[in-house]
Amino acid sequence: MSTIKEDAILQEVYRTAVFGIALLALDGTWIHANPAICRLMGYTEEELMQQRFQDLIHPDDLEKDLMLFRNELKQTTGAVIETNTRYIRKNGDIMWASVYASVMSDAAGDPLSYIIQIHDNTKNKLAETKLQETIERYTSLKRYNHDAVISLDLEGSIINVNTMAEKMTGCCVNEMAGEKISRFIGEESQRKLLTESLTNPSIEKDIDRIYHKDGHAVEVLTSIAPIYVNGRNVGFYIIAKDVSEQKQLLLAKELAESTNKAKSEFLAVMSHEIRTPMNGVIGMTDLLETTTNLDEEQSEYVKIIRQSGETLLAIINDILDFSKVESGKTELQEELFDIRKCVEETYDVLSAKAHEKQLEMRFEVEDDVPMMLIGDAKRLKQILMNLVGNAVKFTFAGGVTTRLRKMSEDKRKIKLEFKVQDTGIGIPASKAEYIFEPFSQVNNFMTRDHEGTGLGLAITRKLVELMGGSIWFEQSDGPGATFVFNVEMIRENWSPHDDSIEEHDHNTSNSLRVLVAEDNEVNRIVLRKMLESQGHLTTVVTNGKEVVQAAQESYYDIIFMDIQMPGLNGFEATRIIRRTLPKERCPAIVAVTANALKGDRESCLAAGMDEYISKPIKTQTVMEVIESLLLRRNTLKGSPHL
Repeated sequence: MSTIKEDAILQEVYRTAVFGIALLALDGTWIHANPAICRLMGYTEEELMQQRFQDLIHPDDLEKDLMLFRNELKQTTGAVIETNTRYIRKNGDIMWASVYASVMSDAAGDPLSYIIQIHDNTKNKLAETKLQETIERYTSLKRYNHDAVISLDLEGSIINVNTMAEKMTGCCVNEMAGEKISRFIGEESQRKLLTESLTNPSIEKDIDRIYHKDGHAVEVLTSIAPIYVNGRNVGFYIIAKDVSEQKQLLLAKELAESTNKAKSEFLAVMSHEIRTPMNGVIGMTDLLETTTNLDEEQSEYVKIIRQSGETLLAIINDILDFSKVESGKTELQEELFDIRKCVEETYDVLSAKAHEKQLEMRFEVEDDVPMMLIGDAKRLKQILMNLVGNAVKFTFAGGVTTRLRKMSEDKRKIKLEFKVQDTGIGIPASKAEYIFEPFSQVNNFMTRDHEGTGLGLAITRKLVELMGGSIWFEQSDGPGATFVFNVEMIRENWSPHDDSIEEHDHNTSNSLRVLVAEDNEVNRIVLRKMLESQGHLTTVVTNGKEVVQAAQESYYDIIFMDIQMPGLNGFEATRIIRRTLPKERCPAIVAVTANALKGDRESCLAAGMDEYISKPIKTQTVMEVIESLLLRRNTLKGSPHL
């Protein structure tokens, strides 16, 4: 009875086991296979019996397994072998399995069959593979990182380091392993790292040096990363970037900037200081020449004093002008001017000197260049005066030609190119790259024969760049020198609502409906006149409540909103309008304020305003703001409003 129970138990285990159990003939054919092995392989028992065991082994593992069965199982009585093998399931998937195999022998000890057990460990193998991949990725990252990486335990002992850490400290990994990190960062830094870094991230800023074994310190930028295992802090990573070179470059940059600033300030101060007595010298020589009776010799002496004084004053003016440009204090003034007249006036100033040298002065302009443009005529004339003046100065036969052409234009701007060409002594190719540098003169011959600072072309380049262009020296095979520069100007007939107002669903004319909210009477008049001169329809209110009421009762394209108003201020009025009006009826709101401090613009935009302008208001600024809002509106598909 007990034997029967034992057999039944074995049968039940065989049938319900979660791992595969099979009996194989020596040639690999199946004799018995439990349900689990059929389930693991994906075959029915009938399908499985039609194949041999070795047919299911992955080709890359087949030879290894066959050798194992032949050599170890058959030759070793009672042996049980274990192997990890890949099998191919019916659907083509690969299954990793741990296989245990033994041999059943007859009474004479000859092998009869194999007993195998197959345990599916595919999930474990995939997890192991992924873990190994992660480890290899981390190892590569640490090994080839340009920063030093040092891992520590909670006692501050070094566990491992990468190659860069070895290089930074001069110690190999075997020397560093087990050492306290205090050897390389100091006792106090180690204490803070171990006790405070989890709660105070700023501790890493204190570790700004790592000490080499020879004693010198390497300046570093440090990051500290805690190491967590199963949710428990078990150590730290120190990641240190060598910033010694960057700090040296930064110091050099700061020194250069400080030197340049000091130079510019010194030149500006000295220029002002010298100008006052020089004006006295020139003024008194002028009085001597015009109000006193001088003999011929005295007149010659006074003339030399006056000419020398004027030359010195011109040099001082150059230095002052350059220092202003260098310090960014030069501002362009935009006004309507005649571009041809600007060039002609330059020629008029220089014509006397050109006539003395019998030089031909020519000015050519292409027909498509507009007559009137908006820009800084004074600065353009200064550029031309420098270039044409140099051409006259260094030309002794032939002449000087200035050519003007249009390069490109759009709805607002036009780009012009000027070419100034002379037949003078020219510039050696080896010197051409230095001519735009401050205090640069081409050779000593020029210095002796022609007074000057060597700042003219440096100032010219700065002014050209300020006007949105560039300048260069053009090499040629012929005699003389050719300078080419381009600048940007604004078209005379440009309007900020060109080609955009026509798209307005409420008003197809060139005028916008504008609401001006301003409590100061003078400011109201100024802004209203500016807008009406551009053809816009203007309504004026004097406080915050009135602007909210007006916006709710009528449609407006833009509101120019003063910030400081009685009752509701501009911020509060803007928030109410944004909250109460439907999105499609909300006008664009432009903040108008006397404040121009850092952060004021951001405060206005945060309150819901679209743009910001500061007082005193200029027509050009108002036009540009309207243009910006119109362009922004055109990007909003289907919106009839700004």
